[in-house]
Amino acid sequence: MRKIAIINQKGGTAKTTTAVNLAAALALNHRKVLLIDMDPQGNVATWFNVIPHKSLYHLLVDEMTAPHECIVSVRENIDILPSTKTAAQAELILTGLPGRERVLSRKLAQLSGYDFVLLDCPPSLNLLNQNAVVYADEAFIPVSMDYLALVGVKQILENLKMVREILEHPIEVSLVIPTFYDGRNRKSREVLEKLELHFDGKVTEPIRANVRLAEAASHHQTIFEYDPNSYGARDYMRLAERVLSESS
Repeated sequence: MRKIAIINQKGGTAKTTTAVNLAAALALNHRKVLLIDMDPQGNVATWFNVIPHKSLYHLLVDEMTAPHECIVSVRENIDILPSTKTAAQAELILTGLPGRERVLSRKLAQLSGYDFVLLDCPPSLNLLNQNAVVYADEAFIPVSMDYLALVGVKQILENLKMVREILEHPIEVSLVIPTFYDGRNRKSREVLEKLELHFDGKVTEPIRANVRLAEAASHHQTIFEYDPNSYGARDYMRLAERVLSESS
């Protein structure tokens, strides 16, 4: 079971879009995926038009709540562990506890039956994010094609180093995923070149800028349901193929 945190300190880098559509592409390749929403905004539940009965909050705060009570099946081969705005309250409750960075790992220690667990992380280094990266074995970093996103990458690398050294958890960056790429735009090409220079061999083929991805979310569909012939669908399927090739 590969446990992957999808993370960047900067907002607007297509983390949730990547988490949802990568999960969908893996599911179409007959892999069982659990998608965990670590963000109190709850965008994953909104995307799939789910109103959760129990959520990440209950899993983290209530010792009697088991993971299966919070997990919702949304598509064939895709389950979600949704989040709501109450997750921010969970963070406050956990702050004073010993071992607070490992609560998610402890609650999911017996989780099985999945090929992939994808964690959609909020754009900050909060306690929820710390729980995500301590549970995950690897990180995927979506990077939008602007220079501020490169700053976010630097921050997340520093934070992952802290997790390795202070929390003694050996998480590494497996893939860097360029998003909102437009090959006609010089800025896109320059940012991609910088990423490839810094992350030799870890940068994926870009996810091209494609309005169909945003439209799919507004229709509560994955890109493969909304427009399977779009650039977005082709790019995310290609990303899934790379992920699968590294699993074999």
